[in-house]
Amino acid sequence: MSKITPNEKGICAVNGFYTDGISIGLKSDNQKDLAFIYSDTPCELASVFTTNKMTAAPIRHFRSLGEFKTNFVLINAKNANAMTGAEGIKDIENILSKVKENFPQIQNPVMSSTGVIGVRLPKEKIIKGALSLDISKQDEVSASQAIMTTDTFSKRIGFDVECDNGSFSIGAMAKGAGMINPAMATMLCFITTDADIDAKSMQEILDETVKTTFNAASVDGDTSTNDTVMLLSNRKSNAFDKEAFSEALRRVMHFLALEMVRDGEGATKLVEYIVTGAKDDAQAEKAAKALSDSLLVKTALYGEDPNWGRIASTIGASGIQCCEEDLSISFNDICVYEKGKLLFDDEMEAKAAAIMKSSEFTISCDIGISKGEFTAYGCDLGHEYVKINADYRT
Repeated sequence: MSKITPNEKGICAVNGFYTDGISIGLKSDNQKDLAFIYSDTPCELASVFTTNKMTAAPIRHFRSLGEFKTNFVLINAKNANAMTGAEGIKDIENILSKVKENFPQIQNPVMSSTGVIGVRLPKEKIIKGALSLDISKQDEVSASQAIMTTDTFSKRIGFDVECDNGSFSIGAMAKGAGMINPAMATMLCFITTDADIDAKSMQEILDETVKTTFNAASVDGDTSTNDTVMLLSNRKSNAFDKEAFSEALRRVMHFLALEMVRDGEGATKLVEYIVTGAKDDAQAEKAAKALSDSLLVKTALYGEDPNWGRIASTIGASGIQCCEEDLSISFNDICVYEKGKLLFDDEMEAKAAAIMKSSEFTISCDIGISKGEFTAYGCDLGHEYVKINADYRT
């Protein structure tokens, strides 16, 4: 029987990993904007990236390396290095070559970026900052702050795991608040562990876990050019249990996915959409994600209006097999529509409206056909989202 215990050190919960964040002038007001993750031994690596066809240069560079181990990730904010062509990749190669010259212990470094699309990296600033890094530091707070863009808080988590053949740790940090519609994962997320697991097994578990965590979260229905999840293991613990590792990774990714939705640009509500009774899980997923993406549903959430008709309409428009005589809709435990019966009187509306004033609640939809089920996560959409994104580049 395994035991999973929270550890507040995030990435640095894991033996042999180091991280920090500094300011190099990419953000205003001396905010931190350059971070690194370093392992004192080479790491097995698994990854998942955006399905956006306009893939950013850091991902294209990463993929060009084939199968490899690494012990260093350099991360910059404010500039996505996306839509920058071959020159964007050359900029990465130039930056990382300077890093390797300065830190000979670094092997096969990679880079990750987030920020404005269509602008070349300020290469000299990044090189100067990277060469000033102290890669012996363990400041996961500064690192998680440095990778933020429109985030209002940093996102990090860690666990210690005890299993039959020993113990290992897992930690992570992530950023994301807008341009969140995972078609793989979303945002940037970096996960470290000392579990004794090979790259192939890590990739299989990561691919499966992303489906119900990052892939189930949506802020605005837009998929970024830079979406990245990296999972690195230095295997130092000599301990591993597949079930325990899978559960610990799920907890890490589920927590961070919800933190991103909670921090959605201008969001005031975190909503869990539970779809059950669909023809199969795929149709349940399709309906749940339609609900989490719907602008009409999102604006109703913002206005705290229990407009269940928008929910029913969205399900019908999603293309899944359904009909009004089978459908039931509930806000938390308040059923407002049940298999063709209109339950939405004044008393019911008042109860549902009270639920919608909460910062977190559940909307459950029973399609009433079979056993397919899926849970998605979304937020509301209001004036602040428009304000943030109307002048994002400035």
